Amino acid sequence: MPGKFTSRTPWREKLEKPKVKLPKIVRVPPQWRKQYGTGTMVIARPLDVDALIRTVRKGKLVTQTQLRERLARKYRVDHACPLTTGIFVRIIAEVAEEDRRAGKSRVTPYWRVVRDDGSLNEKLPGGPPAQARRLRAEGFAIAAGKGRKPPRVKEFDKYLARL
Repeated sequence: MPGKFTSRTPWREKLEKPKVKLPKIVRVPPQWRKQYGTGTMVIARPLDVDALIRTVRKGKLVTQTQLRERLARKYRVDHACPLTTGIFVRIIAEVAEEDRRAGKSRVTPYWRVVRDDGSLNEKLPGGPPAQARRLRAEGFAIAAGKGRKPPRVKEFDKYLARL
């Protein structure tokens, strides 16, 4: 498809063999301290994020903040990196779609990851329309987006999983 982002590194390789040694514990960068405070931050492994998403059962949802909080507890740090966690969710979604196209029936349910306000993620394969289709198939009601805001899961907080 012209104009679509492609990478020379296969998605599965990005998931299983990141280019840097992870996990990595770092100090919270100065530019993030206003929002996150001080302390330490983990840059987790993509497979750690994948394992967490796989625990989210049908009928449940998880936010990216919940994923980060659980990763921070696992590594006994103050925070988990929001940037890399979001990137890893995207990688996991792309791998799941490749697996589905290859005929695998059990894939990581990435579509159950929503933003902190219950809105759908524009960066997942197929964007909000595809994520909404999958969520509706699992019984979730989706409210239409307004203006530039993406659609969101109605009463999403009732469905949040415990990690």
